[in-house]
Formats: sequence, structure tokens, C-alpha cells
Amino acid sequence: MKKLVVLTGAGISAESGLKTFRDSDGLWNGHRIEEVATPEAWERQPSKVLEFYNERRRGLLEALPNEAHKALVSLEEHFDVQIITQNVDDLHERAGSKNVLHLHGELLKMRSTGDPELVYEILDDISIGQLAEDGAQLRPDIVWFGEPVPRIEEAADIVSSADLFVIIGTSLQVYPAAGLIHLLKSNEVPVFVIDRDIPLIAQQQGFICIQKNAVSGVAELISLIV
Repeated sequence: MKKLVVLTGAGISAESGLKTFRDSDGLWNGHRIEEVATPEAWERQPSKVLEFYNERRRGLLEALPNEAHKALVSLEEHFDVQIITQNVDDLHERAGSKNVLHLHGELLKMRSTGDPELVYEILDDISIGQLAEDGAQLRPDIVWFGEPVPRIEEAADIVSSADLFVIIGTSLQVYPAAGLIHLLKSNEVPVFVIDRDIPLIAQQQGFICIQKNAVSGVAELISLIV
């Protein structure tokens, strides 16, 4: 069975009603990345950062997987499917995808600021004074801008073994995730890009571009590869 690797970004979650930093010139509900998604923001105003992610978590719990998420699950009948997502939601899992790697962390998890290995599931809000078992403050288990991406090597190994590579709803501007496109085992591996705004690099590389939203684009992808 051929290995199909899918890299997903904000565009696929947006169709489930989740706001993203891609909206409104990089703002999320009036917040800039620098204010809520960096280690410096955490040092300056941890309560503001927690409330930002608490609000996102509440929104996620009300959201549902869309037809693009579900269609990717159907591809498991035909391919060995591995999803690498830049998204911090659990919509791929809720749709039924079996193999999902989260590059940038998970919104429904929190971890100790002292020991990153102390990770806990969370459905409610995280508050100042809420401590891990090591006595350190808990924070969202999210990879903030400027922090290392712990699972990038695992993702690199997955991409390097792909027989087909699909990119959905990502601008290919956030590194190191964007660099994964350079790790395919050969130039013969078909690469499909699905986005309403096709990234310039995808056009330059000669990838197969489907200029549609995620739901319509994945439906067209299936018609091409199944």
C-alpha cells in the first residue's frame, strides 16, 4: 500500500469555523502573534496568554470536523495515510484519522513550565496558580513562535518515505514545517497543494495545484488519486 503523507494547516480548520492567524492580516480576534503566542508574551503577561488559549479551547470544543477531515479518513481505505498537522486542534482525530502528528502542540493538553515531559489533558480553562505535580505553573502544550519544534525530526522521517505528498491549507511560510517539502525521497513523488491562495513556492516547484478551499479541494484530490 502506497504511503500518502498529508501536511495540513490553518485552512482546513477554518472551514470548521475556527479562527486563525491567517485571518485579518495575521490577527486572531484582535491579537497579534507577538502578544499571545511567544515565550516573551508568556513572560510579560501570562494571564493574557492563558485567556487567549482558554478562549480558543472553548471554541474548539464547539467545533466539528468538516468534510475535508472526513474525506482524508476515507483515503485510509486506499493508502497508508499519515497526517502531519500544524494545527493545534483535534479535528483530524475526531474525524477518525488514525495517524496524526501534531507539530505545534495540542490545545487540549497542558504541560509544566518546569518539565515539558509532564503533560496533561485539559478540557477546561488553565489559570494562574494551577500547578503541575512538580510545583511549576501549567501552560498550554503549544509550540510558540520562537520555540523549538520537538517533533520536526519525526515529521521529516515521515515525509522522506512518502509516495504521495499532499499539502492542505498552509501558506508554507512557517518554518521549520515549510521546509518539509524539500525532504521527499525523489523528484518523482507527486505533490498536491490545496489552497484558495496557492503559495508562490508551490507554483515555482511545479506542484499539482488545486486552487480551492479544503472541502472542495480534497474532493477533487480524491477524484485524481483513487
